[in-house]
Amino acid sequence: MYFTGIIIAISTFVTIGIWHPIVIKTEYHWGTRPWIIYLIIGLVCIISALFIENTILSAIIGVFGASALWGIGELFSQKKRVQKGWFPMNPKRLADYEDTADTSR
Repeated sequence: MYFTGIIIAISTFVTIGIWHPIVIKTEYHWGTRPWIIYLIIGLVCIISALFIENTILSAIIGVFGASALWGIGELFSQKKRVQKGWFPMNPKRLADYEDTADTSR
């Protein structure tokens, strides 16, 4: 039996599960400013995956990089979710939300 697909699927599931709280914590503590770090991590991982011969490792690194790139959009979406009141707002960063706050509430 070949377990490559199952290993990659489980790794993808775990990677997405790891990135979800990372995005939430990043937005809470630093806002959307770290998006460039997500971009660098994503590009480095994806480019690295091109040079890794092992299929499973290459796929895991590639998925991690793609998740980092996806996280950029989620970081900005998370800010909107905070503004809607769906997630807690960092009281130390209230000024970050005043400029773009939804006044229709």
